[in-house]
Amino acid sequence: MQPYLPLGTLYAATALRSQGIATDVFDAMLEVPEDGFLAALKCSSAKIVVVYEDDFNFLSKMCLTRMREVAWSMACAAKDAGAIAVVHGSDATDHPELFLDNGFDYVLCGEAENLLVDLCRAILANVHVPLLDGLVLKDVSGRLLRGAQRLARNSDWAQLALPARDLVELEPYRTAWTSTHGYFSTNMVASRGCPFRCNWCAKPISGDRFQLRAASAVAEEMAMLKHAGVDHIWFGDDVFALNHRWIEQFAIEITSRDAALPFKIQSRADLMSESTVRHLKAAGCVEVWMGVESGSQAILDAMDKGITLDQVTVARERLRYVGIRACFFLQFGYPGETWAELQQTIDLVRRLRPDDIGISFSYPLPGTVFYERVQSQLGIKRNWTDSDDLCIMFEAAYTTEFYRAVREALHAEIDSWKSNGIPSSRSLWQIVEDMEPVSRVENAFRLIPDRNEAPSPAFVPLNSLVPAGGSRQ
Repeated sequence: MQPYLPLGTLYAATALRSQGIATDVFDAMLEVPEDGFLAALKCSSAKIVVVYEDDFNFLSKMCLTRMREVAWSMACAAKDAGAIAVVHGSDATDHPELFLDNGFDYVLCGEAENLLVDLCRAILANVHVPLLDGLVLKDVSGRLLRGAQRLARNSDWAQLALPARDLVELEPYRTAWTSTHGYFSTNMVASRGCPFRCNWCAKPISGDRFQLRAASAVAEEMAMLKHAGVDHIWFGDDVFALNHRWIEQFAIEITSRDAALPFKIQSRADLMSESTVRHLKAAGCVEVWMGVESGSQAILDAMDKGITLDQVTVARERLRYVGIRACFFLQFGYPGETWAELQQTIDLVRRLRPDDIGISFSYPLPGTVFYERVQSQLGIKRNWTDSDDLCIMFEAAYTTEFYRAVREALHAEIDSWKSNGIPSSRSLWQIVEDMEPVSRVENAFRLIPDRNEAPSPAFVPLNSLVPAGGSRQ
């Protein structure tokens, strides 16, 4: 369990309080949300209830049906209590009418902190609510109304005061972390948005916009958290280290304040220049998660990922050299990925030996090029139930069960490296090899041309498994 604060929600609370609007926060992270919310609502006299998803948590972009159902139950409870119900989040932005039909009075789309302030002012003053940019509602006849601009923009986000952490209880987080991991980690962000255009990545809130806080402000916040007893930081930025000059200044600001804490980030292989890696190390970075996705250059190109496998190799070695853990996000099932490409991904992992991996399956989300390409194949199920659902919802090269088997085997192999024991994944790879011929999907959707050569006769030769103490580099 690695619980983190809902930073996006707390930034929205900061915006409200800065304009004199009294605000309380119900934090659903560490309790059953429906029960806890009802109890909090009974103790409140709130006139407006806002279900505000955390834009800085990538799970909120996944539009999970479990999260959707919880939001709808909160809307119904708010209405029963006589409050106005407002919602903001990726799923609501993609499907505003669906949320309006399930209890909400207003949907806020885009970078919504200022929009939320303006809406609450109008409601509390009992004046007409104008059709603000990013606002969606229905009139008395049920007609859907939208602001002139589909998404609200907040160009001043980087100048907002710190997220209102005082509105949530930090001690339960500290207890959860220290009892499980032996240290207390919390989260912060240095930026909002991502300018890159990987065609499977949904960006319903900020689009391609990118905003960066001042390095001095970020360093000051880290110093404050260090003083409060935090042991570790997760930066929830979509892409950290985009600006190499900022990273250099950040390291200077951290050093001048004696504010360094071990921290982990999400970034890209092509951003790991020698100077950036050196300054990350100086600032306290201990772990970098990179979106590697695939060991096939053809698949990376089909994704519009914008990186090369050579860049991945170089980034891994640079991070290894300075002692920063290099971790890979991988994606199985992208159209065009066949037996050969899966083996290339497995081989890349074995060759580069990342310190950890995270494996997900290609998940078509509204607003992406990938979604448009496979939309005609989607059935009734168009969303994962929760983040562990991991099912293929279009005609990929293999069945969901097969991808899960590969995922389990690859994770087990990496775990064996960490334990310095005999690889425990041999039996799992045998299952994969047995499943492969019978798990192929006929007429699977493809994006890259068929090859002339025949596929390899063996998925993962068992004799290619690397002994835990060995190396293939």
